Amino acid sequence: MGSPRAAPCQELAPEGRTIPVFAPPAVDCRVVVRRQGLLSAVGHDLELRVTDCSIDVDVAKSLVRARFDPRSLRVVAALEGERRNPEVPAAHDRATIERDVARLVLEADRYPEVVFESRNLQPVGDGWELRGALTLHGLTRDLSMTVRRAGDRLLTEVRLDQRDFDIRPFSALLGALKVRPDVSITLSLPAA
Repeated sequence: MGSPRAAPCQELAPEGRTIPVFAPPAVDCRVVVRRQGLLSAVGHDLELRVTDCSIDVDVAKSLVRARFDPRSLRVVAALEGERRNPEVPAAHDRATIERDVARLVLEADRYPEVVFESRNLQPVGDGWELRGALTLHGLTRDLSMTVRRAGDRLLTEVRLDQRDFDIRPFSALLGALKVRPDVSITLSLPAA
């Protein structure tokens, strides 16, 4: 995918229309992973940010295509309940976590891109229902989400079970410390 483009920018559609393309820093995609297991008090729940992604929106055709580079996940903070602590984990631990997520969990060398392609976008109340297919770790699954407007931003949150995509949640210390299979993903972009 290369380096992120400044966003929003415009691309020319085959029919000559422009399509907004959003990328960081305009797009903010966060992943929250929580821990479990006998030694869960030793580890940290984590918030990660996707730093290389793009979202193409064709409003005229009600289509959205989003691409995410799994190697671009960066640790933002440890979570203590709902409180964020950006000082934890330490820089060395962050680098290890980021490397392990890309290499061992998401196998980014083998599956270098995560893609969502919408099939349907319908207005619902103050927002939209977006339905499509998510390809992650080489598997494609149906995914639905509600998108809502919050000021000048569009927001959505989805929960994924890693096992649905044949991903083994990370574990250490013979399974006494492990990541829960369900992860929460939030996405925010300009309401253009």
